[in-house]
Amino acid sequence: MMTDTSDDGRKTLRFESDKGSTRSRWVAGGLAVAIIGWMGSGYILPSDDTAPIAESKAPKVVTVAVRRSVAESVDQVFVAEGQALPDRDTVIRAETSGQVAELLVDKGAMLEAGQVIARLDTAARRSDLTRAKEELKRAQREYDNASALVERGVATVDRVAEARATLAAAEAGVSSAEEAIKDTEIRAPFAGRLETLDIDEREFVSTGADIGRIVDNTPLTIRIQIPQQSRRDIKVGQTAEVAFITGESGTGNVKFVGTSADTETRTFLAEIEVANEDGAIPAGISAQLRIPTAELTAHFVSPAILSLDTDGTLGIKTVNADNIVEFHEISIVRAQTDGIWVSGLPGDTQIISIGQGFVNDGETVNPQADEDEALTSPSEPVPDEPKTEAQAKGNGQIIATSPETDIPSDQPGTAPKKGTIR
Repeated sequence: MMTDTSDDGRKTLRFESDKGSTRSRWVAGGLAVAIIGWMGSGYILPSDDTAPIAESKAPKVVTVAVRRSVAESVDQVFVAEGQALPDRDTVIRAETSGQVAELLVDKGAMLEAGQVIARLDTAARRSDLTRAKEELKRAQREYDNASALVERGVATVDRVAEARATLAAAEAGVSSAEEAIKDTEIRAPFAGRLETLDIDEREFVSTGADIGRIVDNTPLTIRIQIPQQSRRDIKVGQTAEVAFITGESGTGNVKFVGTSADTETRTFLAEIEVANEDGAIPAGISAQLRIPTAELTAHFVSPAILSLDTDGTLGIKTVNADNIVEFHEISIVRAQTDGIWVSGLPGDTQIISIGQGFVNDGETVNPQADEDEALTSPSEPVPDEPKTEAQAKGNGQIIATSPETDIPSDQPGTAPKKGTIR
């Protein structure tokens, strides 16, 4: 041990010369050399039992169910909601005033054209007719006397002209009195059903007063609004299938298509005439119309198989001959209660019916035939249930919604996109 004295007189102890004072340094240096040597030994003396690097496994191919579909010819249909209107609907008015003397029909009666509905009291008018006829006789005698006197040279021509004018006025008075009596008979202007009758016997009615309403619904007229994008597809003379909200159905023909759009809705008025010979279909009810506009080639599929790509495009996934998935953008041509008709697919193709939500365009898959019975087109299209008048504001459009999907719960399907049919 050594002792050093500093300038301020303090003494400092030093132990470098003591035995064992450098032992810790040698131990630390040896450990550092040993660690470095152990780390570098792997490069100089490689081990013989090095574990082999695990090889990457190839991705497993997804198995999907496919169903063969062959395109068929199908009519492109314009669908719209409308209201059934009668062919003629008129208010019956009294042509003269008077007291109701007789009612000949009841409300709801089927009337022929010109049939008498009621008669007004004619006592005063028959008196007027008697007076007019007597005046006519007097005027006729005056004219005959004036004519005879002119032939004898006693009367002047002016007297004959005056008598002739008086005779014409008397004839007009008789005609007016007879017409007034005819006006007391209230008649049906055309054949139809008497919907309302607002008068009773012994009741006084005024000239021009409403006494009832007659409706002729043979044929019916269905009035619809056509969107401007569908205006060119609807033409006069086309056949239309009509389904009424009451359950009746029929066929009609387009008889009018407007050429000027409504300023607020930008739609065109169209009218379809439907025969209703027995009058069984009432007027004023809602109806759905289906008008074939063109013939296209399309596939009949279930809405459950529709998919969306990354851009939100509606389409269907198919499998080609090399087992590669292909996404086809489609358009909905026609919707029915049991399926939809779509275009945009190859004529003969394998559609992925189960598992389309787990594969993407360009992937290789293991296609297996769908064990379920293939979806085939029905022999007769089933029209959609007609909507009420409040639901019929979006005329010319149908939203194709998918029925409940048959994909198992552990294989969720892709929700179909709504499509507009024109």
